[in-house]
Amino acid sequence: MTNNPNTAAPDSIKNSLLNAEAQLRNAGLSEHPQLDAEILLAHTLGQTRTFLRTWPERMLESAHLAQFQTLLARRCQGEPVAYLIGKRDFWDMTLTVSSHTLIPRPETETLVELALEKIPSDAHWHIADLGTGSGAIALAIARERPHCKIVATDISSAALTIASNNAARLKINNIRFTEGHWCAPLANEHFEMMISNPPYVHPDDPHLQQDDLRFEPLTALQSGPDGLADIRIICTEARQHLCAPGWLLLEHGYNQGMAVPTILHKLGYQRVQTKKDLAQNDRVSLGIWMQPTQET
Repeated sequence: MTNNPNTAAPDSIKNSLLNAEAQLRNAGLSEHPQLDAEILLAHTLGQTRTFLRTWPERMLESAHLAQFQTLLARRCQGEPVAYLIGKRDFWDMTLTVSSHTLIPRPETETLVELALEKIPSDAHWHIADLGTGSGAIALAIARERPHCKIVATDISSAALTIASNNAARLKINNIRFTEGHWCAPLANEHFEMMISNPPYVHPDDPHLQQDDLRFEPLTALQSGPDGLADIRIICTEARQHLCAPGWLLLEHGYNQGMAVPTILHKLGYQRVQTKKDLAQNDRVSLGIWMQPTQET
């Protein structure tokens, strides 16, 4: 009987992980080769990483090994782990993601934390999440503040499908998803808080050609000639929908900690401030809209 050259030879969990880690290190596109290898193999087997450590000598079926090697090859080309396995942890949730959405990142939890500091635990606020993507921000706030009503907008119908499916799977029912560009779907609604993680990357930023960003939707990353176009639109439009008083919170780039507060000040927001993420980078700017009319 001849061997099929396309069939992977069986190997143990331990050896498969060691080989995978070596391949990822050689490729040079993974910051955490061991972790990536474990996540991909655990996903392939439908098991946990604890299972891999408990049964290191267990032999893999050839079909599983072939599937693992396919995922590994894609990771060696730089494709994000979150897209390969179709999910990413954020806050205390596991969210479905795809190439139609940004991958939720730990620094965005800073945005959620600041929002929750402003929202009383028993509040019945109306809150808008602009450009919701996978729904990460809206879902985290809705879960922590179950009496609040959240409206989550996105221009991508594919992203909204993912976000609404995440909400259904997590049994979070106080969010309404609506399609449109920033505030356009909000009609005459008003909110005690509006929040967004918009595109804010400068088109010449070299990070766009590096690592995970190469695979993420460019429209959710890049914003105009200076990286601030969408932030300007949101800050302008939000005044028509914020209660007086009402908070606007924006995630932005590490080097935009002066530019975004300047935009907020010029448009009439008060108590403007910028907060740092866990890496001590400027990450979130916020201000309160106090004017009883929606004019500046």
